[in-house]
Amino acid sequence: MAEIKDPENTIIMTLKDGEVVIELLPDVAPKHSERMKVLARAGKYDNVAFHRVIEGFMAQTGDVEHANMEDGWNPRRAGTGGSDLPDLPAEFSRLPHDRGTLGAARSQNPNSANSQFFINFNDNHFLNGQYTVYGRVIAGMEHVDRIQRGEPPAAPDRMMSVKVAADV
Repeated sequence: MAEIKDPENTIIMTLKDGEVVIELLPDVAPKHSERMKVLARAGKYDNVAFHRVIEGFMAQTGDVEHANMEDGWNPRRAGTGGSDLPDLPAEFSRLPHDRGTLGAARSQNPNSANSQFFINFNDNHFLNGQYTVYGRVIAGMEHVDRIQRGEPPAAPDRMMSVKVAADV
């Protein structure tokens, strides 16, 4: 387990293979960091599927409206929804989309991010300045690397639980 310096801005995501520790970046993207904590504390990310996982690129999840495994997995709808909270304005920065960073998924509209996010498998610098970076994996990236691939995967992996470290 990584050393957690700021428990209020650290996420512990439990996957099938183990825990992933994510350091949020509230100094860079305060609205996105806060949204992840609000949804995690409400249990909205628990049992949500990774609905778009592309080898050598990224693993996307967070569709709390359509990808909750308890509410029924609907591959045709997964990735099309968000939360019942308003969309977020873009918080672009100079932080690069390096391996292990969290990016806010969105539609063509830069100000349409809501609950979905992706974790970069590789350095994806072509995304720089186009998607908000608001966190980075500080431990457990090997578990992210083992997420089932597919768009959507036939039998998707899911976030079993997502908690704010300060609450654990």
